[in-house]
Amino acid sequence: MPTTVFVVGSLNADQLLEVPAFPAAGETVLASDVLITAGGKGGNQAVAAARAGAAVVMIGALGDDAHGVLVRRALTESGVDTRWVRTADGTHTGTAVVAVEAGGENRIIVASGANARLTSQDVEAGLAGAAPGDLVLLQLETPVAVVAHAARFAKERGATVVLNAAPAPADSGCLTTDIDVLVVNQVEMRAVAELVGAGTGTGETRDVPGTVLATSRTLNCVVVCTTGADGAYVNVGDRVAHISAVQVTAVDTTAAGDTYTGYLAAALARGETDLTAALTTASAAAAVTVTRRGAMASIPYAHEIGPVAAHAGPGTDSTQLTTKG
Repeated sequence: MPTTVFVVGSLNADQLLEVPAFPAAGETVLASDVLITAGGKGGNQAVAAARAGAAVVMIGALGDDAHGVLVRRALTESGVDTRWVRTADGTHTGTAVVAVEAGGENRIIVASGANARLTSQDVEAGLAGAAPGDLVLLQLETPVAVVAHAARFAKERGATVVLNAAPAPADSGCLTTDIDVLVVNQVEMRAVAELVGAGTGTGETRDVPGTVLATSRTLNCVVVCTTGADGAYVNVGDRVAHISAVQVTAVDTTAAGDTYTGYLAAALARGETDLTAALTTASAAAAVTVTRRGAMASIPYAHEIGPVAAHAGPGTDSTQLTTKG
């Protein structure tokens, strides 16, 4: 029976502003362009997994407004099953204002809107069909209690649980023993390590392998930490592998992490156990993403990343994945 990636998470309308440089406090800058597109960490990751070839079911909430129609259409056009995306009456669709400066760096402000209305009942309805072999992908732009409930509910059904702990968690409520794979960037890694008492240093690149290992031992899960142009680190047991990043000229980094996570989820769902191979593909997909503008609109299909993937690869030998039963 084909496996499914169930994504429980946020759905936003992104208002993208291109600026020459980020404004200082009290300063006004003029944007050279504005673009309104579909986004949200949950939605972006669902689209990435679908474009990577996975069967994807989205569980989330949209407002009863034009932005909700835009986001739902974008998901459907990418092949994502949206039957469990609820329209929340009397509220707006989640909204993100994204400022992107020359060089592709961004700063993002999010108004949760309907994302804050996602409930445990929504999760249970959407995950009722989850089974052993399926994968449930979570992030932290929806209520933390709902995220923790989704992880527990998924594990009861034998599914693999992947948590992208982004934005960086403020408390340990989402860091449960139900997680099989934790995906974080360096900032999020430091926050998680501090919350679970696994910090090993300043969090700079030279300290990442040790922090990954300590966090993995504490949470009893695989930890993937991305470090931008320096690549990513992943462990299984007491081994840590480094996966090189693909060097490209960035235009907009908004959906890079979501593309990476979605492609990883798709690889795990189809039975890939060599994490370095899966992460090499994820790195190549993210590299393509940052050369394009927008969130969902920038995410590549699998056939687009072949030439880029040839330039990505592990910095050390491969490592294998086994998940908790």
